[in-house]
Parts: sequence; structure tokens; C-alpha cells
Amino acid sequence: MLLADAVERWCTHLAQVRRLSPATVRAYRSDLADLGHAVGEETPLTRIDLEELREWLWRATTRGDSRATLARRTASVRGFFAWAQEAGIVAVDPALRLVAPRRGRTLPAVGTVPAIDGVLRAAAERASGGDAVALRDLAILETLYGAAVRVSELCGLRPGDVDLDRRTLRVVGKGDKERVVPFGGAAARALLDYLERGRPVLLARGGLAAAQAPVFLGARGGRLGPRAVYDLVARTLGPAVGRTAVGPHALRHSAATHLLDGGADLRAVQELLGHASLGTTQIYTHVSGERLAAVYRQAHPRA
Repeated sequence: MLLADAVERWCTHLAQVRRLSPATVRAYRSDLADLGHAVGEETPLTRIDLEELREWLWRATTRGDSRATLARRTASVRGFFAWAQEAGIVAVDPALRLVAPRRGRTLPAVGTVPAIDGVLRAAAERASGGDAVALRDLAILETLYGAAVRVSELCGLRPGDVDLDRRTLRVVGKGDKERVVPFGGAAARALLDYLERGRPVLLARGGLAAAQAPVFLGARGGRLGPRAVYDLVARTLGPAVGRTAVGPHALRHSAATHLLDGGADLRAVQELLGHASLGTTQIYTHVSGERLAAVYRQAHPRA
């Protein structure tokens, strides 16, 4: 079987059997497309060996790919060939001894409570005039921070998923796992204002049926994509945290860190975020530790 054909079969397996998210499948496909450019997409899978895979990683290193990218691509190729061997496409897994470069720990971007408060106050001021897009933007920012949801979960919200009385959202996360997450009073007020005054205006622009359209809509009334949410967060939160490349996950990171700083139980935060592993949630304890160390160095006379 040719590499390109095997990649298509594997991506179908990931989407339909393992039920990974479309974004995850696209990432795997992109990594293997890079391998295809290096060895040739029409190359039979059985002709790809360990040395060829090492050469591919070496070329990626010389062109300046980050350690995180190299580690992810190594994991993609190892998963792909493990599946190919299990499916009987190859007799020997050439990626079994392929070693990823050690990946350094990168702490997520986190805004301080005053910084986040300033961003949300500015958004509320813009929304005070009643502009539909400004009302939507405020509701997006408050929901991302107030419920600590992923951008894909936010964009996938339907009207029936929002319970303003109980202040909960029903979201579908990674692996099509559904969970119910709470949100606070500020997010509830922003959502109510948007649903009553902003969303009907956007719906009229696009002509979508209210019951079938997602909660959050684009400026022209169409479906709101993750890219638009990234642009919104980068434009509003970026200056507050001092980073140009900052996305919706920064608000999720900030919410998780502030919960732990406030004394929330780690397992409760894990449930809120929808993490399969507690180890994933523990990154936020490191963020809090970094803050503590920074305060100590600044304030302690013997630091």
C-alpha cells in the first residue's frame, strides 16, 4: 500500500473508530503530509525504514522546527506505523525505535486577575452601546473565562446547551465526551444580553433558523469559526498579558490557575476542564508556583 493511501485509511480510523476531533485528525494528517513530502507520497509503506524516518526528523531540525513540533511529529509517525502493523499493512514497525527530542516544559500564558478584569470591563464598555457584535464579543470572553471551555466547545454551543437558570453549559469536548460546566453571574448577564439583543440581529443578517443555528454567530450571521475567536482574544487579551500570539486557551488557562489560587480542588478543576488525565491539569499548579516564586523574589529581603 502506498503511503498516501495508508494515511487516508488511518485518518478515517482516527475519526470514525477512535472518534478524535477534526482538529486532532487534521494535525496528524499535516504531520504525515510532511513525511510524504520528504519520502514521496507514492512510496510503498513497506519501503520506509527507520533510517529514512531519522533523516526526515534531521531535515526538520536543520530547517528550524521547534522541539515541540518535532516531538509531535514523532508521536504522529509512531502512532501511524503502530496502527499499520496492527492492521497487517506492514510486518515490521520502522518507527518503534524512533526517538523524539526531549521537550521542554512551556508554561501557558496566564493573565492576572486585574488584567483579565480590565479586559472584560473594556469589552463591557464597548457592548454598552448595544452593538450586536460587541455584545457577542463580551459574551464570548466572559464564557471562555467564566466556564473555562475550549474554543471548539464554545463554537459548537447550541441554544439548548445554555441553561441560564442553572448557569450551566452542556459542551462536547475531545473524543466526543459530553460534560456540564458551570459559569458565574458575569457570564450569565453577558450571555442573556447577547441572546436577547445581539443574536437576533446577527440571525437576521444571515437568515439562519434560530433553533438550528449555533449560539455564537459571525458578524454577517453565519457560523462563527475558531479563527474569529482567536483574533478577538489576541486583540483584547494580548496587550494585557504582553504577548502577541495569544489565543482563547489563555482564558482557559487563566481560569484554571485562578481557581487553584483561590483554593479549588485539583480534581474538581480537572472535571471542569474535561481533562482525561490529572497530570494534564497539574500544569496549572506549576503556573501558580512560578507566580509564588516571582512574588518571593520581588518582596523577600533575603531573596
